[in-house]
Amino acid sequence: MTLTKVKTTSYKVETLAKLYLEGKPAKISDQTITQLCDWLMDEFHQLPLNLQFSDYMRYDNAEAMFADIEQSHLWVSADSYDSSVYPNPIYGFIFQGMHDYDHYLTDSDFSLAGEIAVYNFTAKRVPSLEIQKILYSEIVLRSAAYLHLGHAYAPKIVFP
Repeated sequence: MTLTKVKTTSYKVETLAKLYLEGKPAKISDQTITQLCDWLMDEFHQLPLNLQFSDYMRYDNAEAMFADIEQSHLWVSADSYDSSVYPNPIYGFIFQGMHDYDHYLTDSDFSLAGEIAVYNFTAKRVPSLEIQKILYSEIVLRSAAYLHLGHAYAPKIVFP
């Protein structure tokens, strides 16, 4: 497998990061959260991987993650899914595992272009526009903030 890496301008990263950093937390209906959790559980049942929780394990690059995935294993870092949108931490764990597997399926790295490719791939499977908006915040905007700052920012869901 050859990893696709696409250059993304720092202006685009900065613009999207500001939408996340300056955005107010979105109001999400209970119905949408239930629909999101049901969808995530369906996705989880289709994952051909052994997901393993870790307090500290975090992949530095997509190649290392892909090597584990090819062995049917994936570490899921606790600091990757602490969003308050989920009523139970298991859904964040599932989201992160599914998201990382989508990186593998799309052959996408952790750059902004890679995150956008994964978002586009995932968004086609979700049951509603509201969930697409949540995923855009989680995948694209939050990643842009991370790339812009060089570290994780307090998680939130924003609808710019």
